[in-house]
Amino acid sequence: MDGDQELSVAGGAGVRARGIGFVLGFVFFFLAFGTFCFAQESSQPEKSESARLAEAQKAFDAGQFADAARLAHGPENQSVDLDFLGGLSFAKLQRWSDARTAFEAGHRKAPQQARFLVELAGVDYKSKNTRLAKRELRSALKLDTKDRYTLEFLGTLYFLDGNIEAALKYWNAIEKPRLRKVSVAPPPTLDPALLQNAIGFNAPQILTGDALLGAEARLDNLEIYPHRREELVPTGDGNYDATFHMPERNLWGDTWWQGALTWLSGLPYATVYPQIFNLDHEAINVTSLLRWDSEKRRAFVDGSMPLLHQSKYRLHIYFDGRNENWNLTNTFFGGGSALSDLNVRRLAGGAELRSVMSGRWSWSTGIEIANRSFRNLTPEATSSAAGKTFFTDGNSISYWGRVDRSLLRVPEHRFTIDGSGEGRVGREFATGFGSYGAVRGSLAAHWLPQAKGDDYEMLARVRTGEAFGDIPFDELYQLGVERDDNDLWLRGHAGTVDGRKGAAPLGRRYFLANWEIDKRVYSNGIFTVKLGPFVDNGAIADSSGLFGSRKWLWDTGAQCKIRVLSSVTVVLIYGRDLRGGKNVFYGTALH
Repeated sequence: MDGDQELSVAGGAGVRARGIGFVLGFVFFFLAFGTFCFAQESSQPEKSESARLAEAQKAFDAGQFADAARLAHGPENQSVDLDFLGGLSFAKLQRWSDARTAFEAGHRKAPQQARFLVELAGVDYKSKNTRLAKRELRSALKLDTKDRYTLEFLGTLYFLDGNIEAALKYWNAIEKPRLRKVSVAPPPTLDPALLQNAIGFNAPQILTGDALLGAEARLDNLEIYPHRREELVPTGDGNYDATFHMPERNLWGDTWWQGALTWLSGLPYATVYPQIFNLDHEAINVTSLLRWDSEKRRAFVDGSMPLLHQSKYRLHIYFDGRNENWNLTNTFFGGGSALSDLNVRRLAGGAELRSVMSGRWSWSTGIEIANRSFRNLTPEATSSAAGKTFFTDGNSISYWGRVDRSLLRVPEHRFTIDGSGEGRVGREFATGFGSYGAVRGSLAAHWLPQAKGDDYEMLARVRTGEAFGDIPFDELYQLGVERDDNDLWLRGHAGTVDGRKGAAPLGRRYFLANWEIDKRVYSNGIFTVKLGPFVDNGAIADSSGLFGSRKWLWDTGAQCKIRVLSSVTVVLIYGRDLRGGKNVFYGTALH
């Protein structure tokens, strides 16, 4: 019995052991199978996305863009490649809004990939939003500075705007545009060698931005092409034809009636401007001014010509004679009776040489010899040493040098900043007098805010200067509106009173800031009218205490510019002195 009992117990244990093993094996198998299935399920989306991308690409390559767009559409966290392919598919279907959504989704996930910005620019170009397209392409170039397609695309957008300088900035990076032909219209009479020297480039070279700016500066230096337009036209072989549209001034002007208009434009204020251009077809020009106003007679003549048969060098020789009556009642603080009838006579002659070094900078230098005399002086005016310095008859010689520089050019935004600096030294030969000097500087900003045209135009300029030593009266600076004789315009201050000079403040040291904006309001091919406001701010002082503004001056107002036949611009000004409360109505003609 005992043996049977032991056998029974051992057998039961074995059966239980086998049962437990079976259960454990089943559990293990279930867990392993579940793990395998879970792994398969987890890997399934990745394979599905990859397969979807391949299938979408296949549909796209076959031209089945609707199927490609459907396959590429998926969850927000899908791959950027699917976003990109979806955007391309929608673009092919001209569904621009859907294309933009897809490309923007990809750009958010991969902001360092320039391809999304490039395609967004394409969508915006098709949607006629070229301003946004250009901004996106510029952003794409920050990520990939040498991408040829982006450079070509961006340059083409500026080219379509007529902004050749901006187009060249990007095209030059891919060695474009190559010229097939360079021509001038209408046919010029200028000596061909001098004209070619001015343009400076020819086919079949690549036209660069620096070459174009240099050509413009040298053509300006000839002074016979005041109205100019450059045009690039693509040819069928991938090259370009360059054409300079520039009417040429010959003898009286572009035409005899435009010449007559220029000559006689000053008749309302007793002035004529006789001019002769391009003598002997060598850009030899003579310009002059004759004014018979009894209060400020003046005769001025300037002859200029290219030097060494080079368009970059220009020599001016001039003579200037004046007989003027001044009323310094409100601008001379010397005490005693007012200088209300001061007569100033000045005769001067000089020469200036200008050199265009490139399209971005130039220099000039010159010398002047002058004689001056004063009449109707009061004893009080010359009683002090300072007053005697200003109003003593005598002769002088002065020399000056000047540099003009383009400081900033942003052709994409049609914005420029130019600067200039000038230094002058001279000597007064009257007994007891010596040397004097002056320095001047300016910054000028010019902005055309629209992509094309000049419907709006903004100008801002800051100028300052100071003179030192025994400077004569006729060398003092003046802040005020005065045609032909002064360029430091403070447009709420008239330069004359009852026709006599001296109403505007004078001095040896000045600061002047001018701002204006013009809006084109009318144009018919003969007349172009622009209107706009202006704000001027300035101050002028003198170390002697005899002259100066004594305070900061603020002027504002509006002006109208009427351009007639692309020849003469008539400027009508209403200005108000905000401190003094006076109004100024003024008109002049600019050539």
